[in-house]
Amino acid sequence: MRNSTRLTSVLLAIGVVVAVGGCSTVQQAADAVGSGAAAVTGAISTAEVCAKALESVGTTPDLTAPQTALDTVHAQANELTGLAASLTDTTISQAVTALATTLSRTTLADLTTTPATWLQARADEVSALTTACTP
Repeated sequence: MRNSTRLTSVLLAIGVVVAVGGCSTVQQAADAVGSGAAAVTGAISTAEVCAKALESVGTTPDLTAPQTALDTVHAQANELTGLAASLTDTTISQAVTALATTLSRTTLADLTTTPATWLQARADEVSALTTACTP
């Protein structure tokens, strides 16, 4: 009888060691899953920011109404600046920031005196953003 009690105690001790070790393994697995989920969430957020940024500048302002176009361009710059602040991807953040800077520095003279030059600069920045957002 004594041997069975000793055997039961040993088996119980082994079970406790395995359970405690298993908890550590389970915790490590949970941490790995959590890291993977965070990476996926980050990727989705980056994709969403790229889509919003490109959508924001997807239409060319109506240059026949220069003041309205300027207001639109400055609103786009503000939206892009907010989007850039939410990014962790440096390359995309720089592209969004460069486009926002180009738009925020736009003047009425740019839209009335040299619209072709301004449109080309804007197109170049949008192209750079598109490239940065393409995986």
